[in-house]
Amino acid sequence: MPLDDSGALHAYGVLGIGEVRPGDDVGRVLAEALAARGTSELHDGDVVVVTQKIVSKAEGRLIPVDHADPAAKRAVVEAESVRVLRRRGDLLISETTHGFVCANAGVDLSNVEDGWAALLPVDPDRSARRIRAELRRRLSVLVGVVISDTFGRPWRQGVTDIAIGVAGVAAVVDLRGTLDAGGRELVATQVCVADELAAAAELVMGKDRGVPAAVIRGVPTGWLRDGSVREEVVRGHAADLFR
Repeated sequence: MPLDDSGALHAYGVLGIGEVRPGDDVGRVLAEALAARGTSELHDGDVVVVTQKIVSKAEGRLIPVDHADPAAKRAVVEAESVRVLRRRGDLLISETTHGFVCANAGVDLSNVEDGWAALLPVDPDRSARRIRAELRRRLSVLVGVVISDTFGRPWRQGVTDIAIGVAGVAAVVDLRGTLDAGGRELVATQVCVADELAAAAELVMGKDRGVPAAVIRGVPTGWLRDGSVREEVVRGHAADLFR
């Protein structure tokens, strides 16, 4: 599936969002920030990438915890886990109720007020659908939405942003049965385009610039369909060699 005629994707951060608080409507907040840009309103076919943190804040997924007490944080992580796979000091690798395998069940102390921790949204796919519906209602555009979070990767240093929820955009594009550049049939290639879009958006959002959303333009139209991270990306136990 090619990109647009120029072969390019274009991404820009959404500025002016400000602090999101419990009870805020993320779709409304995004629509107002985008409208304030004036010259950069959304287009049909754009993909909006939103960080998990503002979605969790808006949905009230915050819990009090003493940042100086490792045992208190560990208790929160264990409560958010269906199983703990590995422990090393204060670090736990666990499986969440969503099926994600990640550090500390996605419990995050960064970019929240002291004394609080942010938990993952209960259903990130549903959260993405709500944001998409509100953007359509307010701005009359049909876009894809990706909710992103920062994960580490086994056997690789560094972190990257991945998708934990999607709406109106594929999570995985299945290329099996198509031909590669040499004319050979692809038999195993399934591309997690939602993760790739999340990582691309992070490059214009950054970790320390206070930009919690981005717009990506030029996404292939074939990617714009109903999608679900839970249904398409999460690997079941039967297919997992490491659990």
